[in-house]
Amino acid sequence: MTRHKRINGLQEALSQRGLTGAVLFYSRDVLYYTGTAQPSYLAVSADDYHLYVRSGYECAREDVFINPDHVSEERKLQNVCWDFFADSGTGVKKIGTELDVLPVQQFEYFTASFPDCEFKNVSPVVLEQRKQKDPDEIITMGKACDVVHVGHEAVLATLREGVTELELAAAVEDAHRRAGHEGIFFIRQPDFFMSRGPIGAGPNLGKISGVVYTITGVGLSPSVPAGPSRRKIRRGEPVIVDIPTCVDGYHADQTRTYCIGEPIRAIQSLYDSLREIADYLIEEMRPGMKGSDLYRMARAKAEHLKVTDAFLHFGRGRKSRLLGHGIGLELNEPPVPSEYDHSVINENYVIALDMHMLDDRLGVVKLEDMILIGANGNEILTKTPRQLWIV
Repeated sequence: MTRHKRINGLQEALSQRGLTGAVLFYSRDVLYYTGTAQPSYLAVSADDYHLYVRSGYECAREDVFINPDHVSEERKLQNVCWDFFADSGTGVKKIGTELDVLPVQQFEYFTASFPDCEFKNVSPVVLEQRKQKDPDEIITMGKACDVVHVGHEAVLATLREGVTELELAAAVEDAHRRAGHEGIFFIRQPDFFMSRGPIGAGPNLGKISGVVYTITGVGLSPSVPAGPSRRKIRRGEPVIVDIPTCVDGYHADQTRTYCIGEPIRAIQSLYDSLREIADYLIEEMRPGMKGSDLYRMARAKAEHLKVTDAFLHFGRGRKSRLLGHGIGLELNEPPVPSEYDHSVINENYVIALDMHMLDDRLGVVKLEDMILIGANGNEILTKTPRQLWIV
């Protein structure tokens, strides 16, 4: 579906669900349907739509790819109701909005502005539509992957014995910014916080923060307990860099594992098994499979390779049931392939396949790549070679 038909797709979904219309306010959703992230309300009904810009109207008019006749300046939500939904008939109107990211105080403002309306959560509808990427989105995500690769080159130029995790992260972040990273990423969760990306080395890799369900690093303080620390990196220990980028609104997420000097043979063996599991999934994933199918396949491959104990291990008997996440306008978005995900994966979905091995004695290795699902085979969008890097 091209960007000019996205609102048509939303209108069809609203009609199928018996909704009078929808009012979207979340910046990533407004950007998806209109081309601007200026503060706005996007009102949509079965046969009409209008973008009401609350602030930055002149900028929004330059940004949008929708018909500019459907754009106007309006700050008051109540006026949106009167202007757009006045002719929607009598009785209770069912209006969709993004209830998953709408604070209670703002929800009260919505209900006061829309009398005789019942609000429904339309986020699942929007996120379902956003799963399938169009050609323009795929091209933009490829640009974000180019920027991630520049960060990898900064790792190779910076990583030396005695460099701190923070110094390494700063070099990567600087390279990303200079290459076009917008300096922010989006995750659809309230009160989410993290540094610019997980990074850690040696024993810090085994300390898993609850802030992010992955290999996290320990951070600089308990205030933000994830990301790089001031610990100096030592020769022979694994170093994991997982710093995402955002370019023109679309994200790239890639993880590579590094080592200063030759790693011990057991670490290389762990990584080789991880790479084999990832290669197997990338080769075998097909449209029509469920996320839970992929998890079952990955577990079976780990059992075949006799690495079940280390695969997706978080230490002290804890196991992850996730293989990765969808990615696009948000860093983490549906689909989320896991043991519990029975949704179907379709063509032109992009999945960040994000897996690791953790051995309590040996350490941690991790590999993450973005995979474009195709009917005739899959494509790895991330650009950095997928080896265990020795510097």
